[in-house]
Amino acid sequence: MFITISYDITDNRRRQRLAKMLSNYGHRVQKSVFECRLDDRQYLKLKKGIEEIIDWDDDSVRYYFLCQHCTDNIEISGWGVVRDDEDVIVV
Repeated sequence: MFITISYDITDNRRRQRLAKMLSNYGHRVQKSVFECRLDDRQYLKLKKGIEEIIDWDDDSVRYYFLCQHCTDNIEISGWGVVRDDEDVIVV
């Protein structure tokens, strides 16, 4: 599955920990947005890890699940590329 994950984390340390974790699962496409191709097991592991990092009262993480048709139609204005490779290795 293709998931776009965005976050708004108030604390610098938690934000850095979250970004580091997300970089193990996908590609950063904007400062607070990652795109990930994951199977169900990887998604559940990532979500659990995110939920252990965030402050539930101050932080927000959103998960957008995109179908194949939607990912084929991603458009970008400005810099950046749409990646469809699977070179991310989950540690």
